Amino acid sequence: MRANHSKRKVKLILLNLVFLILCFICLVPIIYAFSVSLNGGNSVMSSNFSIIPKEFTLDNYKSVLLEQPFLLWLKNSSILALFTVIIALTLSIPAAYAFSRHRFKGRKPILYILLMLNAFPGILSMFAVYRLLKPLNLINSYAGLIIIYIGTMGIFALWNMKGYFDTIPQEIEEAARIDGANDFQNIQKIILPLARPTIIVTAVMILIFVWNEYIFAVTFMTGSNHYTLAAGLYSLQATEYTRNWPIFSAASLMTSLPILIVFFLVQKQMRSGLVAGGVKG
Repeated sequence: MRANHSKRKVKLILLNLVFLILCFICLVPIIYAFSVSLNGGNSVMSSNFSIIPKEFTLDNYKSVLLEQPFLLWLKNSSILALFTVIIALTLSIPAAYAFSRHRFKGRKPILYILLMLNAFPGILSMFAVYRLLKPLNLINSYAGLIIIYIGTMGIFALWNMKGYFDTIPQEIEEAARIDGANDFQNIQKIILPLARPTIIVTAVMILIFVWNEYIFAVTFMTGSNHYTLAAGLYSLQATEYTRNWPIFSAASLMTSLPILIVFFLVQKQMRSGLVAGGVKG
């Protein structure tokens, strides 16, 4: 008995050691970028570059904030992300509940068609989407890009939420109806609280997609005043002669910071949502 306990303890230590090594490997690019961002010289490609900056400085971060329109790009990305998350969840949650609880004609074909549309590469539909938005004057506007993002991530949100709603026993709702609760009260007081972790996971996934999306942002939004963070980062490295790797590294790390903060704020709910989905799935 004691020998088995010792073996389990050794295996757990080895497993934790492996995870620590993997975490360190994943952190290497971030550590490298952080080192470059603190370097006073643009010598990242030279042979004398050191992971410990020889010319330590914070001027690269000051340059990003004061000399580049970083805060404007941050505002643009925040507006797009906020409205996309709110509208996508507002549409997908009731739709997912309807597909999960009701058996209507054409239900399965609709779900399969939506799944096929979600699997279709978005870049192949770019020209068609452009032709649709152009007559509506939605090119170079937040509304046009939000519509594209909702169409892209709304299907994902629907399928993700539907999968979780399927795991919630209908007997819970039936018992509430016996106690006098109507459908709206069922959804508000029973379904949504139970699905809160999954809703948060879905919202974070949509947020990450919008925050990092580049192709549609540079195609449908022109001019530096309309750039998102992804498009703005590319503009910093647009030409061979103006590349400044320390400034680019500083901007990249600052771009990742808001998502990192959001993740740490909701990590408990995300963890419970992922675990619940894995157990119930």
